[in-house]
Amino acid sequence: MSRPASTYRVQLTPDFGFAEVAAIAGYLRDLGVSHVYLSPVLQAVPESRHGYDVTDHSRIREEFGGANGFREMAQQLAAHDLGIVVDIVPNHMNTVNAQFWSVLKEGPASPYAHWFDIEWVDGKVALPVLGDDVEPVVDGDVLRYHEHAFPHPGHYRLVDWREGPGYRRFFDVSSLIGLRVEDPSVLFATHEVIFWLLDEGLVDGVRVDHPDGLADPRGYLERLRTRAGERWTVVEKILIGPERLPGDWACDGTTGYEVLNRVNGLFVDPSGKDPLIQIFTDMTGQPAEYRPVMAQSKRDVLDLFFGAEVDRLARATACDPAAVRELLAAMPVYRAYVVPGEPPPPESVEIVEMAAESCSPAVQPLVRQVLYGSPESIVRFQQACGPVMAKGVEDTALYRWFPLACLNEVGGEPDAFGVSVEEFHDFCAEMSPYTMTTLSTHDTKRSEDVRARLSVLSEMPGEWAAAVAEWSAQVGFDPHLDYLAWQNLMAAWPISAERLTDFLLKAAREAKTAISWVNPDPGYERRLRAFAEAAVRLPIGGFTERIEPYAMSNSLGAKLVQLMMPGVPDVYQGNETTDFSLVDPDNRRPVSYPRKPETAWDSAKLLVTTQALRLRRRIGGAAPYTPLQAEGERSEHVIAFARGERPQAVAVATRLPVRLAATGWGATTLPLPPGAWRDLLTGALVSGRTPLAHLLGQYPVALLERHDL
Repeated sequence: MSRPASTYRVQLTPDFGFAEVAAIAGYLRDLGVSHVYLSPVLQAVPESRHGYDVTDHSRIREEFGGANGFREMAQQLAAHDLGIVVDIVPNHMNTVNAQFWSVLKEGPASPYAHWFDIEWVDGKVALPVLGDDVEPVVDGDVLRYHEHAFPHPGHYRLVDWREGPGYRRFFDVSSLIGLRVEDPSVLFATHEVIFWLLDEGLVDGVRVDHPDGLADPRGYLERLRTRAGERWTVVEKILIGPERLPGDWACDGTTGYEVLNRVNGLFVDPSGKDPLIQIFTDMTGQPAEYRPVMAQSKRDVLDLFFGAEVDRLARATACDPAAVRELLAAMPVYRAYVVPGEPPPPESVEIVEMAAESCSPAVQPLVRQVLYGSPESIVRFQQACGPVMAKGVEDTALYRWFPLACLNEVGGEPDAFGVSVEEFHDFCAEMSPYTMTTLSTHDTKRSEDVRARLSVLSEMPGEWAAAVAEWSAQVGFDPHLDYLAWQNLMAAWPISAERLTDFLLKAAREAKTAISWVNPDPGYERRLRAFAEAAVRLPIGGFTERIEPYAMSNSLGAKLVQLMMPGVPDVYQGNETTDFSLVDPDNRRPVSYPRKPETAWDSAKLLVTTQALRLRRRIGGAAPYTPLQAEGERSEHVIAFARGERPQAVAVATRLPVRLAATGWGATTLPLPPGAWRDLLTGALVSGRTPLAHLLGQYPVALLERHDL
């Protein structure tokens, strides 16, 4: 079956449903994408803005327009030669659903008891909801406690909300209960609508949310492919460093975080690492090394959130809970891919044993259990690694250690400064031709254009340090949080006090050093708001304006590389023009269509996006990738490659770092002069010794088809 040439991610909400997607079909066709990529479409909590909290797998979400609305949208999109990809959530669903109600009422005898991964204790499941001295109230057949409702009587016990539940959940979110899709009957019951959409040809592919949470992701993907056919399938799999997607997974690739981090790295100057770390430690008093911070963060979340999961794994393995916490904290990846009944892969053994080397000898019995023990021991360990990584690294360590915040991305390593052109070409050479590539998603910590601005700081740490010192002398609050605020305030400029406050509140709660989601401090939060309101009144925009030409170069270069490299490129809603959003929910704000350029950067980005997407549809997804080498005194600032057999197209981007001080332009005093990109790179040769300056016009990127060469 055919694969998408490109996708455009749309976040469906009760305010932007199927009719609204249908209305932008002509715009998306003209943009050049081949498929619309929709957030989850099944019935979820009515007010949900994301859709990952499904309540009924048998219905398409009414707030979006229901089944009829979906069909009408699909017809309108098809009339514009656009297909559909949907986001599916096999790992979990909201606890407020008919099946779980049956389980709470009837216990293990419920016909739905096998749907959920429950630990029964004396025939009851623990529900962590109690938070005060208010007593639950009986209301007929229902027991009510604040907004919660349960069958009365039932097979459950209410416990303190800080305790873990008696069921597997999504990360630390007790309102999302894990599904047992390893059971074929559960898989088909929870996928019946998705299979109908695929069978009718209304949907061409799927994005699978969080496969690492499943008991058997490989088996799930095999069953999905058997039932759905060779439909395009990508998985939300976070790969760290040299880690690669397991070769035996029946899918086309990942959703692209490993690509995002490598493209981002192309535009970061490695020479900025030491001075930026020095600035960070001077400003915050934090350690100069990231790895100890990461390890401590994982230990912290294990203690805070995952006591129930640790105890359950300890019982399954007959090991000390302290040893379980120690090994989970040391694991460097989201999953080690050991399958019960099969010899563990050598690379999986190596990962677990290397993690154990940094632990006490007490973990050795646990190592044997999670590699060679019972199916429950193996699977529960696999399912615990992901939540600890996600909460410990993504949602804690990345908010504690941030010398250059553009590196603090999902799957990123904030102490890894820069990716060379050679490393990038080597990575592209081994990519799956139909894996997804991306620069921004609904889960990224900051948008691609915010990162483009931040990357410039790696070239000018001295000027940056002086600016931060000036701002800090006027406004201060929490030294640790302040430095994150200055980076994001500058890079997201202009930004309202309200948006900055929301970001900083989330950052402080995730860092868990002063406040957290479970331990608020109203006084701290009031002072934080006052700091944000004062900070946005400072002339931060002057610094942003001075680096804008270089940030624009980073943005356009990254966009061209991502859209033209191997894989299926995705454009996150609104990012065909500039977008200066921070972490969710900021990056899920409504987008207006059609996108209308308001700045030169907008116009350039829209032009690059449109031309690249249209070209990708013409040359096909599996076109060969050929690295092109630049020569000359400025060659280090170029990345270039050809696509196609002949080749059919060449993409060229001037990549920072360009050593701003060495150019003589004075990065902090003068904007980039018109035509300076051509002047700067006159000495660089690419594509058969064609002078690069001849290829570049108004913008620091070039995209050429065969007849142009």
